[in-house]
Amino acid sequence: MNTLYKQIPQVSKLLNDKQINHYIGEFFQIEVKNEIEKTLNEIRVQIREKAITELSYESVVHKIIHRLEQKNPYSLRKVVNGTGTIVHTNLGRSLLSKQAIDNVVKVCSGYNNLEYNVKQGNRGSRYDHVEGMIANIVGSEAALVVNNNAAATMLSVAAFCEDKEVVVSRGELVEIGGSFRIPDIIEVSRASLKEVGTTNRTHVKDYERATSEQTAMYLKVHPSNYLIQGFTKNVSNDEIVELAANANKCREQKIITMEDLGSGVFIDFSPYDSIKENTVKESVQSGIDIVTFSGDKLLGGPQAGIIVGKREYIDQIKQHPLCRALRVGKMTIAALEGTLRDYYDELVAVQSIPTLNMILKNTETLREFADNLSDKIKALTNRVNCEVVRIDSTVGGGSLPLSKLPSYGVTIRHQHLSTQDIEKIMRQHTTPVIGRINNEQYVIDVRTLCEGDEQIILDALMRQGDFK
Repeated sequence: MNTLYKQIPQVSKLLNDKQINHYIGEFFQIEVKNEIEKTLNEIRVQIREKAITELSYESVVHKIIHRLEQKNPYSLRKVVNGTGTIVHTNLGRSLLSKQAIDNVVKVCSGYNNLEYNVKQGNRGSRYDHVEGMIANIVGSEAALVVNNNAAATMLSVAAFCEDKEVVVSRGELVEIGGSFRIPDIIEVSRASLKEVGTTNRTHVKDYERATSEQTAMYLKVHPSNYLIQGFTKNVSNDEIVELAANANKCREQKIITMEDLGSGVFIDFSPYDSIKENTVKESVQSGIDIVTFSGDKLLGGPQAGIIVGKREYIDQIKQHPLCRALRVGKMTIAALEGTLRDYYDELVAVQSIPTLNMILKNTETLREFADNLSDKIKALTNRVNCEVVRIDSTVGGGSLPLSKLPSYGVTIRHQHLSTQDIEKIMRQHTTPVIGRINNEQYVIDVRTLCEGDEQIILDALMRQGDFK
């Protein structure tokens, strides 16, 4: 038998080691014990495979500490977004504003009036906290909040179109990330899809020909993550509204008009930048009956699906059995209310809501930040080469697919490490730093960095011996 097995320390001894015991507090004892056992099992495998020829107590302790350093008490945790994608689907989408975060903490630290009417002293509705604010901002008669935009779309279709037809242009039968497909949503809502037009051109006459007694809805869908250019023709909201109004003159069952805006934006970007995206308010003003959009994309709030429109239709949607299944909780409502308050003053919203602030950040500020970060990295070690480069950021989240935002990044190169090695080291830091590989170089786009992220990047470089 290999004598190295006898040199493997006992778990109890390692648990009492001062260097390891230091981590009990940050982690529960059972978690530290699990990491010790995993380390010892790995060592046994290495001995069996003759991958190691010597073993010391100190080396075992070092391995365990290394594992604990890499471990985080929580699975869901902060990361540094150096990708330049602002609404990053994999990295939590929009960041909450300070006001939204403060409101969540204040509301959820104790009991609250989620479904209690303080003025009247009786049961209230959770929706009352934000519906009036949303309706006031976008100019709609009423509003409703559910847990995401897919739910908002499904619920709206289900409420009016069961065993009926939904007419949609072929150019708007989109699939968004996570397999959100409009045809599937319509099917799950127990409605029938009726496609009209072609991929690139749809006319009013296409809707007219498709309209029958079974038609319950004209649905328009924002393409979100793609754009068809060239020989194209779309039917506008105004045309859809007029078409439905004319059809409804001689119908007992009204045809409802609905627009799925996807991202949804409350402010007009054009005064600040060349970006042009129709606002939720513009959709409402066009006369569309129901408009749905996300809360955690261009709005810059928590995950939510928001439905706005005419009161008679919103009230009907609220009565559908799915509405309760898709309702939001107190944390979402608190975060959304905090976000919405910023929109009472557009200038405050642009400054306070991180998503908007990042989109509209000027290049001079970004260049200055990139230069500062590059200088600090160079001061750490002479083995790392840094360079400030011009790159493009993206909005992300299926929003503004053709919009490229001029930005600056800091490339990190090392004498002995490959680009992939650098990416892995940064990603595996205690607080993961997620950059991007551009032209075979590891780059951190400074547009999406938050306060405090610069120090985390420096810590990731300082704590990794490979960089020194």
